[in-house]
Amino acid sequence: MDANIYAQVKASIKQRLKIDLENYKDEQMRRRLDSWLVRTRVNTWNDYFNLLSRDSEELERFRNYLTINVTEFFRDANRWNALKEEILPYLLKNSMENRKVDGLKLWSAGCSIGAEAYTLAMMLAEVAPLQKYSILATDLDRGALLKARSRGPYTQEDIRNLSLMQRQKYLTSIAPFYVSENLQKNIRFEEQDLLAARFDAGFDLIVCRNVVIYFTAEAKDKLYAKFCAALRPGGVLFMGGTEIISGPAKYELQNFGISFYRKIGSI
Repeated sequence: MDANIYAQVKASIKQRLKIDLENYKDEQMRRRLDSWLVRTRVNTWNDYFNLLSRDSEELERFRNYLTINVTEFFRDANRWNALKEEILPYLLKNSMENRKVDGLKLWSAGCSIGAEAYTLAMMLAEVAPLQKYSILATDLDRGALLKARSRGPYTQEDIRNLSLMQRQKYLTSIAPFYVSENLQKNIRFEEQDLLAARFDAGFDLIVCRNVVIYFTAEAKDKLYAKFCAALRPGGVLFMGGTEIISGPAKYELQNFGISFYRKIGSI
């Protein structure tokens, strides 16, 4: 796809789907769009956008394709183990010392099909079963959010990192797997465009993993600043393994272990 066609496609997508591809890396997004057009067996983008104007189901399929979703429960298990053994005890201790009556406030940003939000709920049930908490889980992909709200179904691949005990305690016994209703009770799923939306504030923990790798440097800079504003002082941002924030101090963040950044100040 040449630059002129890509510019036209981006403009049409922004107009029809309210998704701004200017925030995504050009090379990756061009390859993704080229692949989609081949898959649809439509000859040109003009023909495809004409199809979208008459087919609402195809429009929704295209919208969901553009929001990239690669996820599973406890993805990158070593980092989740660090969250369990180091970060959560720190947050729980501060919450207790400051007598936070509403408990921990957590956010899974770019939650996809909900595996990350449910992973957080599982971890809190194991680490602090009596702890009050709330989890906001957001994504732009409506299809993924529908699956998350429905508690599944999840595949064997999705749950491969769960222990036998976790499978028995939190999932239905046979495939396709569904998460228990009890695990969902403190999670709120909402549609959200991270770069366009206004954020709530006062979060103890924000988990945003393997999302910003697709964004331009300018989009990342904007998002990091928004995340910092959404964290309470002393709150923690949990990023993906390859998502390293260069010069975190300019966002009022400091390194707090591999993949973790702490907002400067005390909770």
